[in-house]
Amino acid sequence: MSVDYQWRGDIDNGAIEGLHAEGFGRAPGDYDWRSQLEGHSLGWVTARDDGRLIGFVNVAWDGATHAFILDTLVAADARRSGVGRRLVELAVVESRAAGCEWLHVDFEDQLRDFYFTACGFEPTNAGLIPL
Repeated sequence: MSVDYQWRGDIDNGAIEGLHAEGFGRAPGDYDWRSQLEGHSLGWVTARDDGRLIGFVNVAWDGATHAFILDTLVAADARRSGVGRRLVELAVVESRAAGCEWLHVDFEDQLRDFYFTACGFEPTNAGLIPL
């Protein structure tokens, strides 16, 4: 597998929606990822293997010093190969280059080792209100 990673790589709504649906176990929809990302994100990282989108992470931000990892996704057949870790590494590099001082992430319990061990995030207190 020869993976090409790009910061603010080409956005294909169908490919991102398919990856998102696979990652979150739901049927693909007709979501306009391009508008959402271009309007609200600091950037995003794409991972492609022979042109096929196999990984994606969105980096939202507050327009100043805080960035937020959202939607870290890796195709099922590419998981456990370092793709997710590399997506997050590039998100860190680009967030830092943009002048951000903090990169936040929240996640489900089964991803603790990935974010804390593989990616280097540190535990912190946070709050959540389900809406």
